Amino acid sequence: MADARAAALAALLHVDENEGFSNLVLDKTLARFALEPRDAALASAIFYGVLERRLTLDYYIGQFARTPIHKMTPQVREILRIGAYQILYLEKIPPSAAVNVAVELAKQNKAVKASGFINAVLRNLVRNREKLQLPDEKKNPLRHLSLKYSCPEWLISLWQKAYGAQCTGLLLDSLSEHPPIYIRLNNTKGDEEYLLRRMMEENVKVNTITWIPHAAVLEASGSVSSLDSFQEGLFHVQDLSSQLCATLLEAKPGERVLDVCAAPGGKTFTIAEQMENSGEVLAFDQYKGKVRLIREGAKRLGLTCIHAELRDALRPEKPLECADRVLCDAPCSGLGILRRKPEIRYKSPSALDSLPDLQYRILSKTSELVKSGGVLLYSTCTLNPAENGEVARRFLEEHPDFVPRALHLSQGMRRAIEEPENEWTLMPHVHGTDGFFVASFQRL
Repeated sequence: MADARAAALAALLHVDENEGFSNLVLDKTLARFALEPRDAALASAIFYGVLERRLTLDYYIGQFARTPIHKMTPQVREILRIGAYQILYLEKIPPSAAVNVAVELAKQNKAVKASGFINAVLRNLVRNREKLQLPDEKKNPLRHLSLKYSCPEWLISLWQKAYGAQCTGLLLDSLSEHPPIYIRLNNTKGDEEYLLRRMMEENVKVNTITWIPHAAVLEASGSVSSLDSFQEGLFHVQDLSSQLCATLLEAKPGERVLDVCAAPGGKTFTIAEQMENSGEVLAFDQYKGKVRLIREGAKRLGLTCIHAELRDALRPEKPLECADRVLCDAPCSGLGILRRKPEIRYKSPSALDSLPDLQYRILSKTSELVKSGGVLLYSTCTLNPAENGEVARRFLEEHPDFVPRALHLSQGMRRAIEEPENEWTLMPHVHGTDGFFVASFQRL
């Protein structure tokens, strides 16, 4: 079991030092440690648990540590968090075992001198855990919410101002939920009945989503990429929000479609499948590695209408022929995917300041690629009006050759907030999706 904690520690330190995406960091770490499935599951639970509960853990640790959290070495800080998480949240692990393993981790990770300190802090936490309390909700409601949900005060304030207190409370509740694994069945490989039967033959538990064509959810699937049905291109993994985004583009067979910020390619694949692999889908990204991922995915799915190329959406080197439909899934703060990547919530709020202008400039440049009468779709995976509705409305104000195009929301696609007919904000607690935003425009 010590190896599970060691793997969790290595992954947490990597996220601290390199700011890597948690899912990618964990995958690489687990591969390096080559853990048994049970240990890998524990390492994953601790890793994500510590990330999700960081502010809360630091608050409780701070009550028993003379040294402030920010003055500790990264190793000591993360070892304390790992120990505290197990003591406070993992009932099946004896507190004494959590303390002992933390001391061992300290000795193995350049923190021998701190092992006594770690031991004392965690044992104090064990002795007093029944007495632990959060700040008074009435005296300091924002700090109470911040520590209850391990979410920065600035982000809670942003959501309260944008969406109201009730919606924010439900959003905060959703942060600790583990999102399902949604997939998009590849209709170019067969009808839904055939695809589902093939997957069930592999003992994969799969249920369809009735309100989205070809969408399904996997249950207890293990390693998705090792499934024969995955290798044969019968489906790709994609959150419902991204599937809906691609659906709302309403691409038709035979059309020319551009996806200007396409990596890792999920929306590109869904669009090509909706077009029945007929027509032309050009997918672009500014990084070679990501272009390679799109090409590999398209090949696995048998989607020959997709052509992935290197291109900077803001500063393209070559002109492009205009298209019938263009998708601009802009780089964003990612505040809608905190369930999947909890580390995003700890970024500085100043990191958001420059994004709306960047998004607007990318959207403006991308609009040049839309044919007269063609459709332009703008999307983000964030919940921040400055990056969403404000960018969309600024675009319309400064581009008189475009008009809002009403989104056709079918049954099951209800709205979470009041907004124009050409905009749609998806929220985890309303739609079961990631937090997401879509705005649609048409060129005159």
